Amino acid sequence: MPKRIVGYAAAAAALHDLGVECVGVFGPVAYKDGAPTPQAGSLDVRKLTTVSSTVGGDFNVEKYAALQPDLLVSNVNQPPQLWAVPPETSEKIQGLAPSVGIVTAKVSVLQSIRRYAALAEALGADLQAKKVADAKTRFERAAERLRRAAKAKRGLKVLAAAAQPDALSAGVPTAFPDTRYYAELGVEFIVPRNPGKDGFWEPMSWENANTHAADVIFLDARPNNVPLADLPRLKPTWNQLPAVKADQVVPWNNEAQSSYAGYAPLIEKLAEAVEKAKKVT
Repeated sequence: MPKRIVGYAAAAAALHDLGVECVGVFGPVAYKDGAPTPQAGSLDVRKLTTVSSTVGGDFNVEKYAALQPDLLVSNVNQPPQLWAVPPETSEKIQGLAPSVGIVTAKVSVLQSIRRYAALAEALGADLQAKKVADAKTRFERAAERLRRAAKAKRGLKVLAAAAQPDALSAGVPTAFPDTRYYAELGVEFIVPRNPGKDGFWEPMSWENANTHAADVIFLDARPNNVPLADLPRLKPTWNQLPAVKADQVVPWNNEAQSSYAGYAPLIEKLAEAVEKAKKVT
């Protein structure tokens, strides 16, 4: 059984929630001030060796090899590529230890959570442990709360979006595991008409930021985007959006760890936002 596991930030966080610890992580795990990124979840990143800090090409192969890994674990968004494992060094990295990729795009988050749970169990986790069972109960209650809120606010239009320096991009709800699941629960997401070839985003110039008028904006909180606090100053057209005027913007952890513990509080926050939201378009 593999003992020395190195995981992508969100993968390591999912395994941690299930009782399996990694010796190293890669991908964006901490901001410059040391605070954990959304991808890092409940990980104590200070105790882990980091072999890369982005999803780009800064994966330190020598540092990874020095950890003497038994297994590498990552998400898979565009099969068969392991997320945040650079293609140019992928063969060398995967030659150092076996790898596992869990699909976390264009499937329901329920599937991703169940696959991570199965992996954790294979690695020795006790899925009947109170911590894990309690998290699942909380998740199920949160999902039911969101279902009721969406039904009560039928007609409320939600836009999943990312505020990038050159564009406000509209997310395709079926492309992301959480929004796909929330749509199954009844949340009415706006569906972009012209997404890019990968099927994830439709970029809109900031001059055309209101192409998809929404009552609620579900805003990507990952560190590669313009922070919500800076948008009013840096992007004036942001301030004109109906959802922004109504203060109906909800941070979206686009790459949360695929575990019941990871998603339960996020669903609770979205349910609360939907419960409070008003129709403004």
